[in-house]
Amino acid sequence: MRTVVALGGNALVSGGEGGVAEMRDHLARVAPQLGTLAERGHDLVVTHGNGPQVGGLLREQAAADTAERPLDVLVAETQAQIGTLVVRALDAELDAQAVSVVTHAVVDSDDDAFSDPAKPVGPYLDADTARNADYSTREVETERGTVHRRVVPSPKPRGLLESEHVARLADAGTPVVCGGGGGVPVARDDGNESLRGVEAVVDKDYTAELLARETDADTLLLVTDVPCAYRNYNTPDQEPIRDASVGRMRDLLDAGEFEAGSMRPKVDACLDFLDADGERAIITTIDDAAAAVEGDAGTRIS
Repeated sequence: MRTVVALGGNALVSGGEGGVAEMRDHLARVAPQLGTLAERGHDLVVTHGNGPQVGGLLREQAAADTAERPLDVLVAETQAQIGTLVVRALDAELDAQAVSVVTHAVVDSDDDAFSDPAKPVGPYLDADTARNADYSTREVETERGTVHRRVVPSPKPRGLLESEHVARLADAGTPVVCGGGGGVPVARDDGNESLRGVEAVVDKDYTAELLARETDADTLLLVTDVPCAYRNYNTPDQEPIRDASVGRMRDLLDAGEFEAGSMRPKVDACLDFLDADGERAIITTIDDAAAAVEGDAGTRIS
């Protein structure tokens, strides 16, 4: 039984900037839940977010007189950084030694996302800095009021270069940490087989779903900072969604029930996985992860 676990939300950080000490503290909560799944017979493939960590590197670059590193390289750096911390946490909990794999996500250079950059990354900018920047920026609302941030494309992944290697490791009983931050974004130009890095961020939920399909996983488990998906979220009529069919969740998705950039991509990824003959998809918190897989917590779609 293979389960792809996507760690996001407060699984790694909660309001901080993703420092090593903070991530270690959070992973001390994550690892026992993953250990419980492993004890129950789940072969684990674990992926994770990296937004705060990439943001920190972008802020460091902006503040220091150092050579600029492109976004694809920063994603690779944070994959290695977070991957080694997750591996150590898993090794302390599991019988098998985990392996971290830096993973590349192939995107289509003609993806509509490249004509409409919308994913905010990096530090907050004042209006003058944003106006003079040599990259796209957008106003965003924060607790500090209206600020500006750099925005980059967020194309869907079309393939993962290392999927076969990950599957072989998982087949051998090795827990694998991979696909962090959605994967290092790369693309092929028309008529050219070589790959190039692109200035983009791939949504980790879509990468987790693709990873689950390409490694023949039975279960896709998306870990976030709310116990489940909700109808009428954050309103007096908020209603938890527990066991749901693909049809019901698609109706809610089409009706605009889930917020873009938050729960919407998670539900969309779950439905893609189930449409491709996945067995079940689950949305929950890290503390409820093992219970949700057993059917006692979270949103479970099948």
